[in-house]
Amino acid sequence: MPKSVVVVGSVNVDLVVSADRIPHVGETVPGSDFRVFSGGKGANQAVAAARLGVPVSMIAKLGNDAFSIELRQGLNRDGIDTAAVKAAPGPSGVAVIATGPVGENTIIVVPGANGKLTPADLEDNIDLLRSAGILLCQLEIPMETVKYLAVVGERYGIPLMLDPAPAQILPTDLLSRMEWVTPNETEACRILGVAEKEIEGSALPETAEQLLRLGARNVIIKLGGRGCYLAFADGRRELLPAFRVQPLDTTAAGDAFNGAFAACLIEGRDPIFSAVFACAAAAISVTRHGAQPSMPTRQEVLSLLAEQSPATLANITA
Repeated sequence: MPKSVVVVGSVNVDLVVSADRIPHVGETVPGSDFRVFSGGKGANQAVAAARLGVPVSMIAKLGNDAFSIELRQGLNRDGIDTAAVKAAPGPSGVAVIATGPVGENTIIVVPGANGKLTPADLEDNIDLLRSAGILLCQLEIPMETVKYLAVVGERYGIPLMLDPAPAQILPTDLLSRMEWVTPNETEACRILGVAEKEIEGSALPETAEQLLRLGARNVIIKLGGRGCYLAFADGRRELLPAFRVQPLDTTAAGDAFNGAFAACLIEGRDPIFSAVFACAAAAISVTRHGAQPSMPTRQEVLSLLAEQSPATLANITA
């Protein structure tokens, strides 16, 4: 039986408002659209991997509100095993998202039930964790739970991928237990304790090296429309360009990347080819509204690769 991707993370309902521009502090602007989607960085990454055809399980917490029913059903519709998604008193997690005309966004997340996912929940599902081929986590759940998951992954030799979002400074002993760390530019700056800014191309190698020196074994810096920079433990370094698409909503593009990258790794693909595949998945996601609704199927990713990166497609489909 193939090993599964096990995601330990958040499940949210996303309340998305679109406007001609994102307002400044203290400003009110008219909106053009309002939609409700299933989201949460953990659930988004689970859906991204599942739609690419790999087995996925999730460990998470939902509230006991009306949102929780649809959130669970949405995961089940994508074939995700939700036996370890438990109920907690109170509301489910909520994200309020404002999007602008070219896909830019701002997000406020209220943890709700996600904040009640504890190390004890991981121990309750230790057999599931031990069976994983790769573990995915993010920072929309308590840090103590993330740290405990890292210990479990190290104890049983299971590679762990951390998406360090929302951006924050990380405990010094956490990165050393990570097989993969995948920050965007803001998150990379926050981890390193420097001013948040766009990282110039010439500064990417040193930024990645600093993250490696903090203990991460492999680093992928996600650069949005500029692609991503790879720094692997085996010495390989590469800047991958983004695929050419017209962005509509960038919400969850990073989640599409992580889910797709994990799906390729669990199939035994080379990490660089996996990253190209993940860039294609992320590119498709930004052409659609919403988080989980934007996640592509395997055939959609293969079609984009055939159009813009046929050499990579030949390796991935071999």
